[in-house]
Amino acid sequence: MFKEDEVILKETARYSEKDTLDHVASVSYAIVLKKYRFKVGNIDLRLTMNDYMYYYGHIGYHIYYFCRGHRYAYKACLLLGKIAKEEFGMKELIITTDPDNLASLKTIQRLNASFIEKVRVPKGHDLYKRKEKEKLIYKWVL
Repeated sequence: MFKEDEVILKETARYSEKDTLDHVASVSYAIVLKKYRFKVGNIDLRLTMNDYMYYYGHIGYHIYYFCRGHRYAYKACLLLGKIAKEEFGMKELIITTDPDNLASLKTIQRLNASFIEKVRVPKGHDLYKRKEKEKLIYKWVL
């Protein structure tokens, strides 16, 4: 069962649109187990959305391999959703995943995000160069 204070997000970096090559403002957080002060992964909130970033979405997360299976990504997303809404005035977030990433799909389903579409990543996109050729796009209303 999720306890709101089980994980915390600790801000690690904040980037303005001027700070990045892709002109995307974002905030990065460490996902930390509150009780043990142990970092289990990272999560990013991208504040800027454009055609290029649509394939990445507003949220990017990574849970360390040995920490998976405890719903830390889901718990971190819940906290990030509150931050997005309260601090940045966002009302919805785009979340994307590869069709074969079952763990991410489960996280997105737990968030009750709505499926928008399945898209092919354009050949010139950085994701395509990393062999990510399809994305499932979801909208999470906060």
